[in-house]
Amino acid sequence: MSLAANVVIAVIALLHVWFLVLEMFLWDKPSGRKAFGTTAEFATQSKVLAANQGLYNGFLAAGLIWGLLLGPAGLAIKSFFLACVLVAGIYGGLTASRKILWIQAAPAALGLILLWA
Repeated sequence: MSLAANVVIAVIALLHVWFLVLEMFLWDKPSGRKAFGTTAEFATQSKVLAANQGLYNGFLAAGLIWGLLLGPAGLAIKSFFLACVLVAGIYGGLTASRKILWIQAAPAALGLILLWA
């Protein structure tokens, strides 16, 4: 496993911690609404759904961090959680916003490539 793979995985984990914060705590605040391009009305109505989504992003981050903490023994854990991030990113990119392909799916694909190279 390369240092580059672990750095990319750490960045992806930090991104998902940030997504958790945005979706669980800032969703209906100006910074959260700006990040997702939502109105105050929509943010208020969808706050519970966004918090649930944020929690899932936290689980992805936790899994990636767990894999990193295991060192070389964490290969399967990192692979699994990167694949989860990749699938979620592809789905989000196809159904919600193309931007998700670049923010979530592409880094996960890069992480998987570096992990298995």
